Amino acid sequence: MLKALSIQNIAVAKNLNIDFFDGFSVLTGKTGAGKSVIIDSIALLLGSKGQRDLIRQGEKSASVCAVFDGEPGVFPFDENGELTIERTLTQDGRSTARINGKSVSLAVMKETAVKLLSLHGQNDTVSLYDRGEHIILLDEYADTVQDVEVYSKIYADLLAKKNEISDLEKSLDDRSMMTDILKYQIADIEKARITDPSEEEKLEKLRTKIKSIEFVIKNANLVYRALAPSEKGASCAYLLDRAAAALRQLSDVMENAEELAMKLEEYRIEIVDIAEQAKDVIDADDIGDPEKQLDIIESRLATFSRLKKKYGGTLEDVIAFRDDAKRKLRDLEGGEDRMEELRAEYRLIAKKAQAAADIISEKRREAGKRLSEEVMEALKSLDMPKVRFFVDIRKTTGEDKFNSRGTDEVDFTVITNPGEEAQPLHKIASGGELSRIMLALKCAETKKSQQSTVIFDEIDTGVSGGTAERIGIKLESLSENIQVICVTHSAQVSAHAHNHYLIEKNEVGGRMESSVRVLDGEERISELARIIGGINVTEAQYSAARELLNKVYN
Repeated sequence: MLKALSIQNIAVAKNLNIDFFDGFSVLTGKTGAGKSVIIDSIALLLGSKGQRDLIRQGEKSASVCAVFDGEPGVFPFDENGELTIERTLTQDGRSTARINGKSVSLAVMKETAVKLLSLHGQNDTVSLYDRGEHIILLDEYADTVQDVEVYSKIYADLLAKKNEISDLEKSLDDRSMMTDILKYQIADIEKARITDPSEEEKLEKLRTKIKSIEFVIKNANLVYRALAPSEKGASCAYLLDRAAAALRQLSDVMENAEELAMKLEEYRIEIVDIAEQAKDVIDADDIGDPEKQLDIIESRLATFSRLKKKYGGTLEDVIAFRDDAKRKLRDLEGGEDRMEELRAEYRLIAKKAQAAADIISEKRREAGKRLSEEVMEALKSLDMPKVRFFVDIRKTTGEDKFNSRGTDEVDFTVITNPGEEAQPLHKIASGGELSRIMLALKCAETKKSQQSTVIFDEIDTGVSGGTAERIGIKLESLSENIQVICVTHSAQVSAHAHNHYLIEKNEVGGRMESSVRVLDGEERISELARIIGGINVTEAQYSAARELLNKVYN
């Protein structure tokens, strides 16, 4: 069960801590006291979107933490029999989740939380007016959720194949025009002879190199002409050679002339080597006429740019476009044959979809009968003994018989008065009747669910007096097997609770803050009297409140 709930900096809840007990608990309080904050906080643990405006003004972050207890060592409870789920929101829009102190994804947090509790809000009751919700509620009761997931994957394949057939049909209608267009596109791309998707990058690098080659050649030539041997006799190597020969002529008058001549010859060898290296640079960059080469490269790159604008953002995209165009052209040229292939593939997938849908339909029909009986049995105790509730399941037919959940349409219908025909809920059910029908549905669902805690937010909307008391009795009865928590404005419902919590809002340090406390004895009578009487509570209303409690517990 839900053992404790801690809310920090969410709206008026500065620091709100609630210890829960088993059985049936109610939360009451004046409008704006903070009851909705508790519901919103629990919804955050169940994966609802974390809006930044939930964070208390002036605070950088907000958090909600719930502690559950259960059987030690059984997933998801730890060896102490506890499980802690926490979610934090920050002003920058970030949201984090933790389970037992370890960071998890929001999806994992939600998956864990929904195994432990369910939250039924006022919007859920109103959703009964939406026929699309009926099939979802039935599937939850019928345990067909996994079957629907299997079917949904097949249905997605079916839609994809249907779209492929539709595309080909449209193409065949304009076959002549489409054939010409595709042939032009293929020829336009193939004329460029693109074989390497990286060619564009290589050409851009070569273009950069060619643009700088004139500078490279000029300086390399200068080095070579200055250093290398030359018949013109003006190079460094020539002059060193002449100087070495002259030194040897001075050997009679210079003691070390031969040694110096040999050094000059060594210098000459090194200088000639440098000249050869400069020549190698020229030879390596010998690409002919640089200007002509630049024209060729620029033309090629312009072709690539034109093709990318027409067929894709990269050369890979252009090649893929060409290949797809070839496939489409083959389909058009052999259109009838391809259409028959696609239709055969569609029929095969449709057969699988039908088999999966039939499994779901059978489970729905069996569950629908049980659900009808259980709801009507529950409605008897909710002051609707003559109401007949039906789960109307109809097979869809025709070419478009498949839908996202199978081949069924589901309607919840009721007969509120004997002798009348069954009518859809949205046509005849009042707000009070709708609340009781939803409670009956939740009671039936709870019997099949593994969840140990169910939370209702004003399930008694639209009812009062004896009917409200019957709802209180039903919730008390439901709590014999699971923990039931209910936010209510009804004294009759509150009187049947085992635990009564009062939510209050008071000024603390110049700002309003919510607080919660468990009521007992006279405090509980006073709160029930306030609910009955409003602003000015009379002695008669105190007596009525006391009588309500005595009626329940005596």
